[in-house]
Amino acid sequence: MYKFEHPEFVWLLLLVPATLMLFALYRLWQKRAQDRFGELLPTMAWGVNRTRPFFKTFLVIAAFGFLALSLMNLKVGTKMETVKRKGIDVVFALDVSKSMLAEDVAPNRLQKAKFLTGKIIDNLKGDRLGLIIYAGSAYPLLPITTDYGTAKLKLDLASPDLVPSMGTALGDVLKFSQQFYNDESQKNRLLVILSDGEDHEESWEQEAAQLKEQGVQVVTIGIGTSKGGPIPLKDSRGNIKGYKKDYNNEVVVTKRDASTLSEIAKSTDGIYIDGNDAVAAIDELTAKIEGMEKTEFEAQQISDYQDQFQWFLGVALFLLILDVFIGEKKTFWMEKIGLKK
Repeated sequence: MYKFEHPEFVWLLLLVPATLMLFALYRLWQKRAQDRFGELLPTMAWGVNRTRPFFKTFLVIAAFGFLALSLMNLKVGTKMETVKRKGIDVVFALDVSKSMLAEDVAPNRLQKAKFLTGKIIDNLKGDRLGLIIYAGSAYPLLPITTDYGTAKLKLDLASPDLVPSMGTALGDVLKFSQQFYNDESQKNRLLVILSDGEDHEESWEQEAAQLKEQGVQVVTIGIGTSKGGPIPLKDSRGNIKGYKKDYNNEVVVTKRDASTLSEIAKSTDGIYIDGNDAVAAIDELTAKIEGMEKTEFEAQQISDYQDQFQWFLGVALFLLILDVFIGEKKTFWMEKIGLKK
């Protein structure tokens, strides 16, 4: 088992192909400029190795890539152990319907919901968690686990593309979650629904009542504004090419339905939270989780994680040192290893 201690540095790796592309464009421009000199260039550039700059540039870019990997600090787990923990079971149900792409909250409703979920996961202390995504139907994204790192990776993948049926069926996610909890001995369970509250089925009362009988409290977090906004249609580059329209060719305006979300929460003795205020929403839900009675359970987890950054750092330093010893001009020892031109 492995994990990165600082995955936020992954964006540095994107600079590697970008730099390679810029260097390729520069060399293309340089070649065209050199072609203008014709036969005069070999005389002017006597003793200069033409391929070596490519090699030196490759070394520097590769070294930068390995440095980025060392900053991310790969950790490898070497042993599985059983530990006793105390907590509750928290299942996050994320609405990934098209209406969650509305941008009445920045950057859009879905990204705001994913941000809130990620921050709440960071605040969990010993609790188990699961992930559900839903639109017209509900689907499991991650079974109940104590692996918070995997949960956040799965959360990043949540999108409307993962759910074949569109629409929003709050009743379906309530029904699906009834079979999602896998430990009957766990008395305190929480279902956290992050949604704009639009419901195309309007039948959730029976499912909510059954959840309450099972001891599951529902916390609903409303995302979006009461004024609402259109649903953008974007191309592959992320540029808006229009907005979703109804059968009358009118632009659809989707609004947050806080009343439905509040009624669902109230029917299970849960609470409704306004998700537009991120800090307040995170604090309120974290306090709710911490205030619930914890149950002791056993969990399997990887232990003895060992840092591996030193290997990447060592390769990076080696490449940089090698670059220092490689000059621009031809040398006898470089000719011996095949870099003659």
